[in-house]
Amino acid sequence: MTGHTLVTGVIGSDTHIVGNRILSMALEDAGYHVVALGALTPSEDFIKAAIETAADAIMVSSLYGQGELDCKGFRDLCIEAGLQDILLYVGGNLVVGKQDWDGVERRFLDMGFDRAFPPGTRTNDVIESLARDFAARAVDAGMADR
Repeated sequence: MTGHTLVTGVIGSDTHIVGNRILSMALEDAGYHVVALGALTPSEDFIKAAIETAADAIMVSSLYGQGELDCKGFRDLCIEAGLQDILLYVGGNLVVGKQDWDGVERRFLDMGFDRAFPPGTRTNDVIESLARDFAARAVDAGMADR
């Protein structure tokens, strides 16, 4: 058991829930406590759920191509709510049309997401990234205590 709580959901007007459910089940199998918000989730609902559950991470999914619009200002909303240190992941078909993934990823990182995952990312890759990011934060916290 990791002891970490994750909020998952599909942002905006997107109804594509299957991949998000598969990811949530894999995260639970890996020992995470998952608060699954489902589809059609406004940004504010992710933040509210993260506060109510003392979540360690928010994992936003978007498959209908409007993720860039739906996620704009997401980190700022977290900061305003006192969640400046929460881990933010986003993944899926985040933009309309075929665009270079490196550019798409850079835009989401610049928006304040810690990681952005392209369509077709395997659940194990997400779980491994979470483990690395939580371990790095634990090390950083240990350094801050010195």
